[in-house]
Amino acid sequence: MSESLQPALAESPFLRACRREPVPYTPVWFMRQAGRSLPEYREVRSGIGMLESCRRPDLVCEITLQPVRRHGVDAAILFSDIVVPVAAAGVDLDIVPGTGPVVDKPVRTLADVEAIPSLAPEQVDYVTEAIRLLLPELGATPLIGFAGAPFTLASYLVEGGPSRTHAKTKALMYTAPNVWHALCARLAEITQTFLRVQVDAGVSAVQLFDSWAGALSQADYRRYVLPHSKAVLDGITEVPKIHFGVGTAELLGAMGEAGADVVGVDWRTPLDVATRRIGPDKAVQGNLDPCTLFAPADVIEAEVRRVLDEGRAAPGHVFNLGHGVLPDTNPEVLTSVVELVHELSAR
Repeated sequence: MSESLQPALAESPFLRACRREPVPYTPVWFMRQAGRSLPEYREVRSGIGMLESCRRPDLVCEITLQPVRRHGVDAAILFSDIVVPVAAAGVDLDIVPGTGPVVDKPVRTLADVEAIPSLAPEQVDYVTEAIRLLLPELGATPLIGFAGAPFTLASYLVEGGPSRTHAKTKALMYTAPNVWHALCARLAEITQTFLRVQVDAGVSAVQLFDSWAGALSQADYRRYVLPHSKAVLDGITEVPKIHFGVGTAELLGAMGEAGADVVGVDWRTPLDVATRRIGPDKAVQGNLDPCTLFAPADVIEAEVRRVLDEGRAAPGHVFNLGHGVLPDTNPEVLTSVVELVHELSAR
């Protein structure tokens, strides 16, 4: 990136909001903004598997840029998948269309954990190359790196794939805590390496996704998950950090203790309520219900106004959805929401 762009990048509304500084308007981006809702995404990914797409710098660059070009969002997020680093480390898995990550040999024992290799930065050199391609194209638009949190990754490795109950995961936690903590420690190490590669390559912020943390009680989250998420986030100090989970209303206070600068909130919890739970020293991100985007324009506007009003209770607010963009979402509606957020929040 040109040195002349660095001051403008540092002062972008997105990064200012993450740092809880005054902004000219509320910045907005969408989780899964680069994905199946865009016809241009479906076109470039046609016939190409998910993992292969994540390993091709040219595709990662193009897909990451698509929502920035189309929607005018205030940040890009690196196109990847949460299982990319564990696959790169050597875990035998695949992303099955319509199912998600499927692991060939689920983790059951300490020997299984010890068989998971560490991740070397050169094993994900395609990520470094993709970021190198992206930064000049993005200019003063920040790029967010991301990774899956240890609990969510562990759940996939223990269950062997997606799960509604996480019964095997919880059984391992309760019956073999030594195995569980060894697994999460290894995954925290892999995740931190993956984020470190992205930070060293030049991303402006990172987001740690804990998709399945909402399946836990607060007591279990604090005992079995928080130390490992904190280990990841504590290892990244150069850029703002966002931490997001789904169904985490009762966990928000604990998640705020994990070390992020911004806590993502799903659509179930009003942002002013979330701010009281998280505390006054964190910005918040969210939290329009993704299904609202299928509503009439007047309903969408009312809900955007509500989220913006509730977000004013926080010392910093990044507007987003309360989860990812749904595949059938009309891209034109996303563009109109970006414009609406900017217009309604302009100082």
